Amino acid sequence: MVDQEKFATTDLDLAALRVEYGVDQGDNHPGRETDLDETWLADGWEPLLRNWIEHATSAGLTDANAMVLSTVEITETGPKPSSRTVLCKGLSPEGVTFYTNYESFKGRQLTQTPYASATFVWTPLGRQVTVRGPVHRVSTEVTEVYWQSRPRGSRLGAWASEQSRPISSRADLDRQMDATTARFADVDEVPLPLFWGGFQIQPETVEFWQGRRSRMHNRIKVTLEPGNIDVVAMKIERLQP
Repeated sequence: MVDQEKFATTDLDLAALRVEYGVDQGDNHPGRETDLDETWLADGWEPLLRNWIEHATSAGLTDANAMVLSTVEITETGPKPSSRTVLCKGLSPEGVTFYTNYESFKGRQLTQTPYASATFVWTPLGRQVTVRGPVHRVSTEVTEVYWQSRPRGSRLGAWASEQSRPISSRADLDRQMDATTARFADVDEVPLPLFWGGFQIQPETVEFWQGRRSRMHNRIKVTLEPGNIDVVAMKIERLQP
C-alpha cells in the first residue's frame, strides 16, 4: 500500500524561488571573493578547475567532483540529448575522465556520437564550470589503474548490473548482486570487465561561471585548439550573463 504522506504537495511557488548571488553571507560565500578575472586562467583551464573542485571539497560539499554529463543519441527523428550525473575521476590538461559500463545508455551514445558536455555545479559557492568537446575511450592500462582503486563492492556491482537495461524488481537486482558475489567469492582481486572502462572529454571549450548580484554573473570561456594543450594557444573571452 502506498504511503500518501510521502507524496504530499504544497503550494510552493517555483517561480518565486531565487538566490541573490554575491551577497555577503559568511566566509564561505562567494561574496567574500573577488570577481572572476581572465588572469585567473594564466596557467590554463585545468589548474583553475582543479582549484575549484578542491575548494568545494574543503567547503564540505558532497561529491565535489560530480558533473552533469550530457550526450546525444541520433535517431530517425533527429538528435535526442540525455543528461545524468557522473563523477569526474581524472583531470589533466588533456581532459576530464569518467568511468562507466560501455554498454550502458551513455556508453552506447558516446560510441555512436563521441562528443559530450559536462557541467560541474557548486551552488553554495556560486560557481559552475562546463566542459565541452570530443570524447574517446582511455586505454585499458589507465582503466586498470583506476579499477584497482575501487572498493570490492563497487567492482562486484559493475559485474552484477547490466547498466541501463530494464529489470523487473529490486529483488531481482539484489539476486544478481548475490550471484556475482558468490561467483567471485574465492577470487582475491575482482577482474576488470571487458565492457567497463573510461572515457575522456578533450575540451574544445571550458566555461567558468561565478554568480553575482542581479543576475549580472561573471562568465569566462576558454576555447582551445584541437589537440593543442599549450596555454598560449588558448582563446579567452568574457561572456555577457
